[in-house]
Amino acid sequence: MPATQDRKAVWGWALYDWANSAFATTVMAGFFPVFFKQFWSVGVDVNISTARLGYGNAVAGLLVAAFAPVLGAVADRGGTRKRFLASFTLLGVAATATFFWLPQGQWMGAILCYSAGLIGFSGAMIFYDALLPTVAGPDSLDRVSAFGYAAGYLGGGLLFVVNVAMTLQPHWFGLADSTAAVQWSFLTVAVWWGGFSLATFYWVPEPIVLPSPSVGNSVGQAWRQILTTLRHARDRKPLFLFLLAYWFYIDGVDTIIRMAVDYGLSLGFAAPDLITALLMVQFVGFPAALLFGRLGQYWGVKRSLFLAIGVYMLITIWGTFMQHRWEFFGIALAVGLVQGGIQALSRSYYARLIPAGRSAEFFGLYNMMGKFAAIIGPALMGTVGLAARHILLKRTPAPEAAAGIADLATRISIASVLLLFIVGAILLWRAEEHAGPDRPSKRPPST
Repeated sequence: MPATQDRKAVWGWALYDWANSAFATTVMAGFFPVFFKQFWSVGVDVNISTARLGYGNAVAGLLVAAFAPVLGAVADRGGTRKRFLASFTLLGVAATATFFWLPQGQWMGAILCYSAGLIGFSGAMIFYDALLPTVAGPDSLDRVSAFGYAAGYLGGGLLFVVNVAMTLQPHWFGLADSTAAVQWSFLTVAVWWGGFSLATFYWVPEPIVLPSPSVGNSVGQAWRQILTTLRHARDRKPLFLFLLAYWFYIDGVDTIIRMAVDYGLSLGFAAPDLITALLMVQFVGFPAALLFGRLGQYWGVKRSLFLAIGVYMLITIWGTFMQHRWEFFGIALAVGLVQGGIQALSRSYYARLIPAGRSAEFFGLYNMMGKFAAIIGPALMGTVGLAARHILLKRTPAPEAAAGIADLATRISIASVLLLFIVGAILLWRAEEHAGPDRPSKRPPST
């Protein structure tokens, strides 16, 4: 438990990660890619269904990215972070519950609901992240941020265990088959997310920064504030370079999270094996996120970020060439060791760079960069996979070669993600040159 003055507020803040991580695990990383490929997009070529999923992720990311800085600026001016957090949570919960009623073959409806769920999930994270400085002091940012991610791994993982049990043994739960179990799993995520979020709304304080203006004035002020935020971010060289670095490397992380199961299915791995590997990620990620918080404190935040990026590069290369079932489990173990750490330390490092009293505004920019990045990765995978398939089919049009061509195109698509980690590491290195090694707290005074 992090050492802070208001433990109840810290627990309330962390419980939101516990709540919404059910969407990230059961829906986003786990069952939706499987159900989309095998139920809502049944009978479609694997590269085409992967492209559909990638573009769905990209469209949702684009919408969130476009509105993130506006929402952050408005929330800072009106002191309404929790109100916005509740609104986006309600959108995500409703969209997730809708999966229960979608019939087979409705891939477009599934993409629309999934996009709405991602908008709710990602939009809420803007205001959740902005509440971090409210519950943690400067000396405990790393620990509290890591505690939130650890709670998310544990909470999302626990519900995921129940959901996996429902699909493997549906009769234990009075369900007809695994299809019904997956549909009911989506409904349990909606209840879990909405229910545990109540602790955040009741326990976390909402500091009032400025009196709330009218809606019209808020929007106008927000757009003016965006330009100011961008100018101030550009003037702070370490902050600006870090945002660019984060844009690229977190895109690689998000792409692996969202597309891993779809990728495994496209290579012919069994869905139960892939789901089991995701369970491993959750329960390895719980202690690993806590350890990374300590590692950042004692070894250095930037060094720890470089370590995590390096591991993701190796993961991407390994995934491109893997052939055996055990390799997917090895990759899942490696992801679990660094996934929570790179997310938690990126957030706490950025929290040190932003001006005091403008956390929602600058976290809106932070989340905008992350969500714009989430456009590139899935769309990159989908586009590269389709392009590779088209080129390979032209060169080898024989029908008996189709399966091999689909496999090779899929591997080329995942290899493209390596570029994002390389560019992110280079930019982070340049940010280190400007900031000095592991001195993120030495920022220019706010203006």
